[in-house]
Amino acid sequence: MMRELHPECQTSALWIFGYGSLVWKPDFEYTSCKVGFIRGYNRRFWHGDTFHRGNEKMPGRVVTLVEECDACTWGVAYEIRDHQIAPALDYLCIRESKRGGYKTQLVEFIPREEEVDCDGINIMALVYIATPENPIYLGPAPPEQIAAEIAISRGQSGHNLEYLIRLADFMRLSCPDVEDDHLFSIEAAAITILPYLYDTELSFPLLSVINFPDTSSKGQAATLKKQTELSTFVERATGADSLSRSICLSS
Repeated sequence: MMRELHPECQTSALWIFGYGSLVWKPDFEYTSCKVGFIRGYNRRFWHGDTFHRGNEKMPGRVVTLVEECDACTWGVAYEIRDHQIAPALDYLCIRESKRGGYKTQLVEFIPREEEVDCDGINIMALVYIATPENPIYLGPAPPEQIAAEIAISRGQSGHNLEYLIRLADFMRLSCPDVEDDHLFSIEAAAITILPYLYDTELSFPLLSVINFPDTSSKGQAATLKKQTELSTFVERATGADSLSRSICLSS
């Protein structure tokens, strides 16, 4: 259950839950962190980004949370204490609220089993959520359309593709047993259209859609190889100065 966080609330410790770029790039000082989830919300690429991963003419696509009773969203919760709190909140106010249009709420965070403390106390965490009332909220769209928008968007923090790939990598490596059809269907669509978007000299023999059904040591080794190959391609492609703005999406 969510409740608003009042700015005047004073505390010696605070948890911040990240489910997007915060899972790999918090960029603030923290005391500890835990992988886990919150209930009642789905992660969706429904929010627009005109600063970090896009611009005014071509907004990027980033994630927000959408209420759904039986859903849960996995991410990372960061514990900040004492002198860490004010600088972290000031930084996140600029990064998430002023530049991203997100609002702050409190949610109950549940760590995964191996990270649960002995006392078993529930963790209330601050989370940043963009709602449909936000002017740059883009809303739902088919995976192919979202992937196409991501594939040609870039902002001050880098290419939108990096955001997508890093989030998918986090889920596979940190939450290998968790299904996220929305995220992985967009990643699959992006991989499919990448060769059509960039110059031929950037072409790379992409493997088919990356799935992770094999949890054996051999399967995990193959998974890491696929991730390395995909990451190499993305780095080369997103580093290009010129992007093709005409998208070939033949069915």
